Amino acid sequence: MAKGTGTMGIMDHVGELRQRITIIVFSLIFSAVVIYFATPTLINLLITPIKSYLPDGNLAIMSSLGGFTIRFKVALFFATIVCSPIIISMILGFFIPALKPNERKWVIPTVVALVVLFFLGMIFCYFVIQRTAFGWMIEQSAAFATVIPNADDYLTIMMLLEIGFGVAFEIPLVIFYLSVFHLVPYKTFRDNWRFIYIGLLIFSAMVTPDASPVTMFFMFAAIILLYEISLAAARAYLVKRYGKASLKWSKDDFDAHQD
Repeated sequence: MAKGTGTMGIMDHVGELRQRITIIVFSLIFSAVVIYFATPTLINLLITPIKSYLPDGNLAIMSSLGGFTIRFKVALFFATIVCSPIIISMILGFFIPALKPNERKWVIPTVVALVVLFFLGMIFCYFVIQRTAFGWMIEQSAAFATVIPNADDYLTIMMLLEIGFGVAFEIPLVIFYLSVFHLVPYKTFRDNWRFIYIGLLIFSAMVTPDASPVTMFFMFAAIILLYEISLAAARAYLVKRYGKASLKWSKDDFDAHQD
């Protein structure tokens, strides 16, 4: 745990930050080296949803060094997942001392929600999106060309999809906190839902790396559902703590009640 912010100078903070980043980097490198030897199994796991679209169920490598590069990318991807507890603890250890006691009570629930939502996004992508997305993409070429399943291309897209959906599933948590702390009043979210939906649609289009309308639609539908759930949770919290009137408060109204 870091020292209190009141007892540390700027150079102490920089030194601590450098130390924490070093721990994260070495943890990732060490884990990636260990996981590298298991990458054939992990790659088979990754491509399981799309094996029916691969000739003989195999990918193709287009260069002599392609195998090493691909295995290292996959190893780093899984190393990031394995090291996520270390990464989170290092980040929290740096910022928690700066929080007020009443703010620290939100830390553990927030971390749990972040992790759960991220992995839910990845699981949703793996079981629902991957096969559908690749099926659509391959069908676009089937009428006029033979698709060569380039291992680097396929696996990169698959990992980016997993990360994209993991990140997208964090949006409801952001919405919840913006509403609960009245950084953006609940009423604003409810009154401007049309614009928010359009914004989430644009976000879905930007995050999906395959430019597939099928993938974009599934992500958009999932985010909208989670968005509405997060607003319902924020509404329940506000009503329980401040009463129904708080649902119509402006930022100034909320600040007045905090005083």
